[in-house]
Amino acid sequence: MPQFVTCLNCMDGRVQQPVIDWLKKNYFAEHIDMITEAGMNGFLANTDDWPPDLQRKINISLKLHGSELIFIVGHHDCGGHPVDEITHRKHTLIAVDKVKMLYPDCKVYGLWICDKFEIEKIVEK
Repeated sequence: MPQFVTCLNCMDGRVQQPVIDWLKKNYFAEHIDMITEAGMNGFLANTDDWPPDLQRKINISLKLHGSELIFIVGHHDCGGHPVDEITHRKHTLIAVDKVKMLYPDCKVYGLWICDKFEIEKIVEK
């Protein structure tokens, strides 16, 4: 049972608690290291030069907290990445691939949150 998991999520406050609850229920995590950026899945998919601070935060979660699971979240009605659901899903898949390349020893998951704030796992690598 993991104590910590790492979540790369949108900063949108509407999606924080549903993700925390879902991760605790489905992955039995005690703590979620929530790293946020407006439109995180689009940000990760569309940049090749990640800010060093983002990698520093991920590394703290993995190395100091022992997380081995990384979740990347896209959601409906995202102000930081205002695209349709199909594009969100595509960008989440791209983001998962990029994160998996950087952290090959971790399991990396892509999540989608619909307009009812229900969470769907769309990919696991």
